[in-house]
Amino acid sequence: MKTELNYINLSYQTNSQKEYHIPLSYQLFGKDLFTAPIILINHALTGNSDVSGEKGWWKQLVGEKQIVDTDQYTVLCFNIPGNGYNDFLIEDYEDFTPSDIAAIFLKGLEALHIKNLYAIIGGSLGGGIAWEMLAKQPDLAEIFIPIACDYRTHDWLHAQCLVQKFLLNDKEEPLQKARIHAMLCYRTPQSLNDRFQNQYNQEKQRLESEDWLIYHGNALNERFSLKAYRLMNHLLMNINADETALENIQARMHMISVDTDLFFPASEIRMCFENLKEKNKDVSYHEIQSIHGHDAFLMEYQQLNNIIKNIL
Repeated sequence: MKTELNYINLSYQTNSQKEYHIPLSYQLFGKDLFTAPIILINHALTGNSDVSGEKGWWKQLVGEKQIVDTDQYTVLCFNIPGNGYNDFLIEDYEDFTPSDIAAIFLKGLEALHIKNLYAIIGGSLGGGIAWEMLAKQPDLAEIFIPIACDYRTHDWLHAQCLVQKFLLNDKEEPLQKARIHAMLCYRTPQSLNDRFQNQYNQEKQRLESEDWLIYHGNALNERFSLKAYRLMNHLLMNINADETALENIQARMHMISVDTDLFFPASEIRMCFENLKEKNKDVSYHEIQSIHGHDAFLMEYQQLNNIIKNIL
């Protein structure tokens, strides 16, 4: 299995008319390119191209004998330029939108001579970028599986990202503070209350829930760059695929939501499904039942596997 980081060097002019040299990095898993159907997986906000294998963030879903079986498919995953995984960071992060990232990914596919994909799968921000890709190139894939995401950022999510932006501009522990706030949006009150039940850590003199949040803030600060997080938050804040282009998408679409998602509410995703269904698109809707909210797409693997095994 090829898992090394590969690069495509691109020149790109953003929609804001800025010129950039982009070292687009990616990883391949499973079958060699052009020997099997190709599945593109777009990673989420703090994810990266390392989707499978020992440290893979979706290894319960992607790998040998998994639902996305690397014995059957070639799995491709790009890094969002500026996510820092390949040490490439972007200073002026507001130069980029998810539409730009989608265009860069399409250029990456072109450079690899990939004209069609068997499937595109994307969770959260990665799914939003996938929507933008298909709005630009409607015949790109046979199957589209957007998970816990929508074709646009709605007001509530935009507002939470705005709070994140303020926290990320703070002088003291910006990334830790932003991550703690984000964790409260990724989960639900029931998820935290059931887990911690007001348990108090005598040694640390604070609630276990508080300790857990501080742990996540510090952990992300150790593995993620502030510049990268600012960019990713900005992208999440600005998903805005052309709604009129969605009805041109040729792929069989399978939308997956989480019933308790606070970021991309199931009601909004269901509305998108209903609108496309009215336009006679080949689209279906699936809903993960979970107390955990948005993060359920990284936790409820049994449900996710059961849904996807009937799609691929």
